[in-house]
Parts: sequence; C-alpha cells; structure tokens
Amino acid sequence: MPQMSPLLWLNLFIMFLVSLVCFIVMNYFICPADKIAQPSIDKKTSEKPWKW
Repeated sequence: MPQMSPLLWLNLFIMFLVSLVCFIVMNYFICPADKIAQPSIDKKTSEKPWKW
C-alpha cells in the first residue's frame, strides 16, 4: 500500500524528534551541574590578583 508510506515516515520523524528532545533535555539537566560546580571552585583557587 504505497499511500500508507507518508504516515510511516511521519511517525518515524515524530519519534525521532521526541527522542532528540528527550536527549537534549536530559543532557541539559544532568551535565551542567558538574560543569558549573567544578570551574567555579577552580577559578576561585587558581585566580591570582593582578593588583598587589
């Protein structure tokens, strides 16, 4: 049934978009906590004053 193929591709496209959005949201909420917490500590300890 060739007339059903657009529906199949539409379903695949929607599933791809949903999984992509889930992946991006999970990366946004999981990764930044480690990336934000460590550099702020490193910057405070390794920061050297430029005025004596």
